[in-house]
Amino acid sequence: MKSRRDELVDTALRLFYKHGFNATGIDKILSESGVAKMTLYKHFGSKDELILAALTRRDEQFRDWLTNAMETASPDPRAQLLSLFDALEKWFRGQAFKDLGFAGCAFINASGEFTDPDHPAHRIAKQHKQEIVDHLAKLCTKAGATDPETLAEQLALLKEGAIVTAHVRGMTESARVAKTIATGLLDAALPA
Repeated sequence: MKSRRDELVDTALRLFYKHGFNATGIDKILSESGVAKMTLYKHFGSKDELILAALTRRDEQFRDWLTNAMETASPDPRAQLLSLFDALEKWFRGQAFKDLGFAGCAFINASGEFTDPDHPAHRIAKQHKQEIVDHLAKLCTKAGATDPETLAEQLALLKEGAIVTAHVRGMTESARVAKTIATGLLDAALPA
């Protein structure tokens, strides 16, 4: 059974993800979570603190899901790198997070709403994206890339482009297009 705090964070995450951080009011979160206002303020001093908790939860959820999807796809690091795009396609089709579906990237959305790079929500978004790049760089190193950081950044750029294209244009197949480009990058950057 979830704690009241977890119920608040999960409800807030779902609503922020679907409707936006600024557009989602505290009353809506309280109504849907069934949690009293006093309980909310017992756990969070402000809506901003709840936003940060929701983004932190999403970071944990998303990175755990993505790294697990990549690791279970294959023991081979090159295949794991390509499986990133298979995982993305499942997410774009709403098959990865049953309670959330696909409404773009919570971190891209957060950085768009909180544009000041020093805002805590923007910093969480930046950190999330960097940790994904760091994971890709480790896999690129394992795969034998001579410049793993550059290759990881290229793959991350393809990932981000696929996410935005799927969200803005509704093209779930953008993950497959990105995978085709990624295959060419890996063929050029990794030993045969």
